[in-house]
Amino acid sequence: MFIHIGHDTVVLDKEIIGIFDMDNTTVMKKTIDYLNTAEKEKQVINVAPFELPKSFIVCQTKEGKKIFISPVAVGTILRRIESGKAHH
Repeated sequence: MFIHIGHDTVVLDKEIIGIFDMDNTTVMKKTIDYLNTAEKEKQVINVAPFELPKSFIVCQTKEGKKIFISPVAVGTILRRIESGKAHH
């Protein structure tokens, strides 16, 4: 099932490894280091470069690991996943 994570971007729910709140996680040095390393390795995709990022979604795709920076809050993404499961 596809999950909308901002603007024209969707990800497959089965590819999602984790969904993280930017405010709560980016205060930790390990998270900042992780995101900086991923950025250097060209794994980060900002789906809303002109909006305040609210979450990041780590996915394992056929092409490799991707980290999506999203303007959508974690709770909203989780509700979309649950809503989709209820319809299947």
